[in-house]
Amino acid sequence: MHELSLCQNLIAAVERIARRENATRVRSLTVSVGALCGVEPTSLAQAFEIARAGTVAHDAQLHLQSAPVRVACETCGAQSEVPVQRLLCGCCGGWRVRLLAGEELLLTRVEIECKAPSADPATACECGTAPKD
Repeated sequence: MHELSLCQNLIAAVERIARRENATRVRSLTVSVGALCGVEPTSLAQAFEIARAGTVAHDAQLHLQSAPVRVACETCGAQSEVPVQRLLCGCCGGWRVRLLAGEELLLTRVEIECKAPSADPATACECGTAPKD
């Protein structure tokens, strides 16, 4: 199941963000799933449960958002949202279309929790969190 390797890469990206921001925990992440990206959302959610174990995201919630398929028509120039099974221009019905969106799998949001700010301004970093021990 390729969803597991996708989730492992997703968790690696989230861990880099958490380290960069001195986060103590990841609360949630939001992923936009294009209708044509080849990922089954249910399988992705199941794989996420496995991939997050033992990481800073061990109890994070995964929010999946469906991303529609959008095309640009080479004939009439219109852009339209179309069904997955009918990649035709939504305005003129032409078949000469260019895919604009629908193949993506994007990490769009990460909600983190940081250490409490230090009471001593000399030991706090610019973002207001206490430095790591």
